[in-house]
Amino acid sequence: IIYFFDFKIILGKNGVPVAENFRLEQSTIADKIQVGQVRVRTLYLSVDPYMRCRMNEDTGSDYLLPWQLSEVADGGGIGVVEESKHDNLAKGDFVTSFNWPWQTVAILDGSLLQKLVPQLVNGRLSYFLGAAGITGLTALLGIREKGHVAAGANQTMVVSGAAGACGSLAGQIGRLEGCSRVVGIAGTDAKCSILVGEMGFDAAINYKKGNVAEQLRELCPGGVDVYFDNVGGDISDTVISQMNQNSHIILCGQISQYNKDVPYPPPLPPDIEKIQKERNITRERFLVLNYMDKQEASVLQLCQWIQEGKLKVRETVVEGLANIGAAFQSMMNGGNIGKQIVSVSK
Repeated sequence: IIYFFDFKIILGKNGVPVAENFRLEQSTIADKIQVGQVRVRTLYLSVDPYMRCRMNEDTGSDYLLPWQLSEVADGGGIGVVEESKHDNLAKGDFVTSFNWPWQTVAILDGSLLQKLVPQLVNGRLSYFLGAAGITGLTALLGIREKGHVAAGANQTMVVSGAAGACGSLAGQIGRLEGCSRVVGIAGTDAKCSILVGEMGFDAAINYKKGNVAEQLRELCPGGVDVYFDNVGGDISDTVISQMNQNSHIILCGQISQYNKDVPYPPPLPPDIEKIQKERNITRERFLVLNYMDKQEASVLQLCQWIQEGKLKVRETVVEGLANIGAAFQSMMNGGNIGKQIVSVSK
C-alpha cells in the first residue's frame, strides 16, 4: 500500500473562494500499476483564475468540467515517473498534464501525459506550467490570432492584470511581435516597478492610485490599438473608452467577474457597448484550446525567447501541497507576481 496526500473540494457555490474550501487528506493507492499506466511523483502544480469557474456546478463553459465535492481537485501539473508500464515513458521522465490530480503521488494513464524536455527551459521545469505552457500559449496565440499586431504599425497595447501569469508575458510578447508602446495596469507600486524595470513595459498604472482614465490619456496619447484584457469590469470599461477606431480587444480573462453569476464573456455596460460598436472594436472570445494545431511551433518560440533572455519570467512559489488552498486564495486576490506555482516535492 502506498500512502499519499490529496486535496479535495469541500464547498462549491458562488462567492469568494477561500482556503477553507479545500481539505487535505491522506489516502492510499495500489502498489501495482496496470499496462499503459505510470506511477508519478508530483513536483509542481499550477493554480489559475479559470479554476474559480470549476468551483460552481455550472462552470459557464463547455470545455471545463466542475470540480466535484469531496473529490480530488485537478489542474496543470508536472511530475516525474517513478514506475512505468507505458511503452513511451520510462522511470525518470518528466511529464505534464492539464488534468493533473492534486496529489503527492498518482497512478495515471501514460497516453494522457506529455513528456517534457527540461533543456528547453534551461532546466526550470515549472516554466512548462507558465511561460512555456498553456499560459504562454494563451498570451502568444491571443496576440497573434486576436490582436492583429503588425510590426511598424506604431501600435499601442494596454494590458490589464499585467503583473499576473498571463499579463506579464503578454506585454513582453506584444513588444516582441511589433507593438511600439506597451502600458500595463496592476494593483501595487511594486508590481508596476517590476513591469517597467524588469519586463520592458513603457509604463504601468497602479489602478488603486489616482484616476486611471487620466493616466491612460497621458500614457497613451495616441489612443489604444490593442487591449489584452485579463480583468473585465470597470478597468476594462475605462480602457475601451479610449480605444481607437478598428482596434482590438484580446478577451483573455475576466477575473473581476468570476465571483459573480454572469455569463461569459460578461456583457458590457450599454454606453461602453455603444463605443465598441461605433468604433468597430473587435471583442471576440478567445480560447487557446482552439489553436492546438499551432501548439508545438508556439512552445518552441516561447522557449527560444526564454533561452535568449527576451522573455522574462516571474513566478510566485508556495511550498507544500498543504498550502495549495491558500495559494489559490492569494492568487485570486492578486497576491502573486507572475505565475502562481505550488512546489509539491523536490
